[in-house]
Amino acid sequence: MHFSRLQCSSTDGKDTVNQKLSPLIELQKLDLRIMEITELRRKIPERLHVAETPLREVTQALADTKAAVDVATKERRTYEKDLEVHEAQTEKMKSHAASLKTNKEYQAHLFEIELANKKRGEFEEKILVAMDKIDELQKSAKELQEKQQTHATVFAQEKQGLDTQDKELAKELARLETDYRDAAGKVEKSLLDRYNQVKATRKDQPLAAVRAGMCIGCRLQIPPQLIAQVRRSDDLHLCPYCRRILYWEGEPAKESASALSEARKADMEVGESV
Repeated sequence: MHFSRLQCSSTDGKDTVNQKLSPLIELQKLDLRIMEITELRRKIPERLHVAETPLREVTQALADTKAAVDVATKERRTYEKDLEVHEAQTEKMKSHAASLKTNKEYQAHLFEIELANKKRGEFEEKILVAMDKIDELQKSAKELQEKQQTHATVFAQEKQGLDTQDKELAKELARLETDYRDAAGKVEKSLLDRYNQVKATRKDQPLAAVRAGMCIGCRLQIPPQLIAQVRRSDDLHLCPYCRRILYWEGEPAKESASALSEARKADMEVGESV
């Protein structure tokens, strides 16, 4: 990719490329903050969902426990009705005792009464088990209700905090977007076009400073000759690895016309002008 050269030497009184990039660097700061805020706001519903998880879980547990109470209550009532029917049958059976004539019939009657009493005991046992189960479930339901209230309070506070944060971020975002439009208007059109092209490709910061001999965008070492070219700020250069526009954070180097000419010959061997 070959872009038009921007000849800007400090020897002829014109701005250096770094000076031309200054508005673009400020624009990128706004751009990065806008992306950061957009990402923060995008994650708020997810954070809200996570914050609500304990409340949802305890609410579901409470609903399940109440349903279990209803089932156990119905079982108890069924056993109680079965016992009533059995008691009625037993009383009816006992009323026939006076009509018995032989000892054999009487012994059989006593055996039936014994079986009926045993059956009654089974019904009563089932009723007691159901009642104990209901008591335990109701105790659990009460504890879950208390937990639900606690989690509901915590979630309400978390939701309020996230809502407040979202509103503050929305205000900041609106302000930054206005600042961004103003800042973009101060950047040379050719530079802004290049910036937007790289931004569309990178999906993140299009500019990267040269620091400690490396591009801070990709953290890879840059050839010394390219570092010298970026430091002189006489042209725009791309990182040979991540293709970001490079800029020098310190003061540009001052060179004589002959030294500058020699350095520009090296430009043909290393780096790429923007």
